[in-house]
Amino acid sequence: MTDTSSLVRPVTPPERVSIEEHLQLVSALPATPGTVTLPLSMCLGLVTAEDIVARLEVPPFTNSAMDGFAVCFDDVSAATPNTPVTLPVTADVPAGSPADYPLKVGTAQRIMTGAHMPEGADTVVKVEDTDHAVGVFDAPATVTIMRAPAAGANVRHHGEALTVGDLVLSAGTSLTPEALTAAAAVGYGDLRVHPAPRIGVLTTGSELSEAGEPLDRGKIPDSNGVLLAGLVHSYGGIITEQAKVPDDPTRLRELITSWQVDLVVTAGGISMGAYEVVRQGLPELTFHPVAQQPGGPQGIGLIGSTPVMALPGNPVGAYVSFHVYVVPLIARLRGLPPDGTHEMPAEASIILDSVLNRPIKRAPAAASWRSPVSKTQFMPVRWVAGGVAPVHSLGSQSHVVTALPATDGLAIVDPGVDHVDIGNELSILLTRRNSP
Repeated sequence: MTDTSSLVRPVTPPERVSIEEHLQLVSALPATPGTVTLPLSMCLGLVTAEDIVARLEVPPFTNSAMDGFAVCFDDVSAATPNTPVTLPVTADVPAGSPADYPLKVGTAQRIMTGAHMPEGADTVVKVEDTDHAVGVFDAPATVTIMRAPAAGANVRHHGEALTVGDLVLSAGTSLTPEALTAAAAVGYGDLRVHPAPRIGVLTTGSELSEAGEPLDRGKIPDSNGVLLAGLVHSYGGIITEQAKVPDDPTRLRELITSWQVDLVVTAGGISMGAYEVVRQGLPELTFHPVAQQPGGPQGIGLIGSTPVMALPGNPVGAYVSFHVYVVPLIARLRGLPPDGTHEMPAEASIILDSVLNRPIKRAPAAASWRSPVSKTQFMPVRWVAGGVAPVHSLGSQSHVVTALPATDGLAIVDPGVDHVDIGNELSILLTRRNSP
């Protein structure tokens, strides 16, 4: 049997702290993002570590915006269905062609969308405005133009969208597919970025069994391991270490101190019972109850230089705690602002909460429920007609994990309120999201 006597100490119940006080401890944790250079194909979801300025003009050369015929406008300005203009076709210019043959006055060159405009041409006549059949492979010997375009029509000019040195992406930009295509368009094949933070997830308790295994008496599935790993991924981290440990403080400490990660997130083992394995195995951390429901027990600190966020073991409490405390820390490790302003849509209904310093949405309660008067309540809710309603009849009780799939956000009920009535205006911390 493992000797834990050197790790187990009597515990004096700590003072309850406010959400603001615990968030201050989160903000004080070191969370400097790393920096690497990666090819564009590996940058999706990462964050730029420096400004991206254009290396190329956009477009890089003057080109056709339509399939048609490159002409001099003066040669076709009088064309109408009743008085068409016929010109000899002297060249064919597909996309990718260097357009080596200058256009002579009184002639036309067939040209495709994106192809380099030949020297001497200033206008493109759409193929639909000529007698040339759409989709014919060979260029015609002549083309008859039935309708004159505007002077300079259907031409994209060199550098009209962007010139060399123009800012394309600011440092701290999350690299979406749209951002990556912009970088590619201005000459980048790789980018200086902050890599995804490496995160270790550790679930605790001798009662845990692998998800899907038959349960022995007194055992429960390890749903927290699945939950926390998924949340880490959805907020832009990568799981490089994951384990579950029984109530063995020495084993827990050995695991965590061996991990090479940027952040450790644990679940369970931090309350006031006899088998609080995280509290016993990691005495350097600060442990205290926070004035919230669910998710009151919390632990935080450093093991060596690695931040550790110790969350409660009840699944809904872990879910709430992750969104309130771990999400802003992961944002910092990614090189993003912890207040989530990078994700705020341009709509007046999204504001920053003064306590959480996170984007929230205001909505009325469409159902009534009770709230603990001395704590902030985070009620898992879903959108319904008339506002939001609890996702389960048991409300915010910590064990109602099967209601989480229906959760759209957490309704925040302030201390001093013991009852939410239909129509009460609430702040909603949005939690439903797609992977970055």
